[in-house]
Amino acid sequence: MDILVIGGVAAGTKTAAKLKRENRDFNVTIITNGKDISYAGCGLPYYVGGVIENKESLIVNTPQTFEKLTQVKVITNTQALKINRDKKTVNTKNIITNEEKEFSYDKLVIATGASPIKPNLEGIDLEGIYYVRTPEDAINLRSIIEKEDIKRAVVVGGGFIGLEIAENLFENNIKTTIIDANENIPPGFDKEVSSYIQERLIDEGIMVLTDEKVTSIIGEKRVSKIKTDKRVMKADLVVMSVGIRPNSKIAKDCGLSLEKNKTISVNYNMQTDDEDIFAVGDCACVKNIITNESTWSPMGSSANKEGRCVARTIAGKESRFKGVLGTSIVKILDISAARTGLTEKDAIALGHNVESVIVPLDDKAHYYPGAGLLFIKLIADKNTEQVLGAQVFGKGSVDKQIDTIATAIHFKAKVSDLQDLDLAYAPPFSTAISPVGHVANVLLNKIYESVNIIKFEDFIENQDSYKVVDVNKAPSIEDAMYVNLTDIDGKVDGLEYDDKILLVCQRGKRAYLTYNRMEYYGYKNLSILEGGLSLNKEMGDL
Repeated sequence: MDILVIGGVAAGTKTAAKLKRENRDFNVTIITNGKDISYAGCGLPYYVGGVIENKESLIVNTPQTFEKLTQVKVITNTQALKINRDKKTVNTKNIITNEEKEFSYDKLVIATGASPIKPNLEGIDLEGIYYVRTPEDAINLRSIIEKEDIKRAVVVGGGFIGLEIAENLFENNIKTTIIDANENIPPGFDKEVSSYIQERLIDEGIMVLTDEKVTSIIGEKRVSKIKTDKRVMKADLVVMSVGIRPNSKIAKDCGLSLEKNKTISVNYNMQTDDEDIFAVGDCACVKNIITNESTWSPMGSSANKEGRCVARTIAGKESRFKGVLGTSIVKILDISAARTGLTEKDAIALGHNVESVIVPLDDKAHYYPGAGLLFIKLIADKNTEQVLGAQVFGKGSVDKQIDTIATAIHFKAKVSDLQDLDLAYAPPFSTAISPVGHVANVLLNKIYESVNIIKFEDFIENQDSYKVVDVNKAPSIEDAMYVNLTDIDGKVDGLEYDDKILLVCQRGKRAYLTYNRMEYYGYKNLSILEGGLSLNKEMGDL
């Protein structure tokens, strides 16, 4: 069987290598328009910043090495021009020699990936404007940073790649600004989470300008300034990171169906509406496991799983790619942020009766050296207890917590299932009640025991109606009434039983204990500030 793979990065090389492992008699050929294959695209920002020192580290395999390891034929610097479905051939052109050639196939795999979006802006072609999608892009950008006196950089776009690039520029002592047209960055998080991330960036010295659109780039031959709808600012270099779009034109031109987002439509076997053509990776559509709706998951992790699925399917073995949850993670200076499943906003839009909570937690025993503060936002359907999503951020083991919850969502767990998970515990690794178990407990309290936990923004909207009570170990909120938990043995002086009271502490635990005690003594209108002062620093300034 002749199998042709168009595209040679994550999805294409995974598919090809797995095909040969499934059946050594398969004749597998990769066609790619680049000179490299199988490179670590997700590591490019860290090469730019010098965290990854050698460019060779980014190349998982050269074409020659890949051929020797897998016995897959690799044809580089060759662009696929047209798919002829009736003849089962692909027309190609060598981008160096202009030689045209036609390849035949029994099965075709489209793994053409995605390309960075180039905004239609005045000055977009000036020198000093960069994209980071290929090893060559990263090498060129790092070379400029090392050789020239770059003082100011602007990153346009606050997605994960934009944040990683900004971090690495900043760590090289370059004054860095992020500009994004959206109200909050990064995308995929609820507002209170992205606000915390933005504040961390600003606190560390990276300027963040959201809800602001770039209108033009100024310079004669090279960029010198960038203009937005609100200001003009100097820039020695600009990195464009406003998103990517799927390379699906070749599929569209041969009559294959596309989704609204221009990804190639596929079934659970990653098979298009032509039974002999498959699509994988950043160019292909996938399903959201929770909603069962079509979505886009341009992630290296998804690409590899999709490639394995296609190879097994072509080899005649049962295989289905069930879909994605949108699980992703990013390192931002001294914190990390991760998400999985639905945001609270999306869950509400889909009709769920949503309950959520954000809890500050230690990732390991608080007395053990290196314990880190993290926050977990857990989102569930109040009627069914189904876990719908989570967002984890902070200095601790963010990856461990998000992966645990992603696994639970995949298997349709309820909040009470998280409570019962038997997870590893020792002081260097976790807390006796795991962070995931702890946030599940708090959410169950909120769902079933009517503990009233409110968001900071909800408090601000009705601030005048509350009496704010500081219940920290020592007074921490200026002009707020202070109450010591251990002194409460009945009615609290200065607080009436029908007062609307907001209890505030550092992380929420003492507020909950105070809530429990005051409720016992007859107070009925109590609330706890979600996330405490550790999440809502503004509270201490009220």
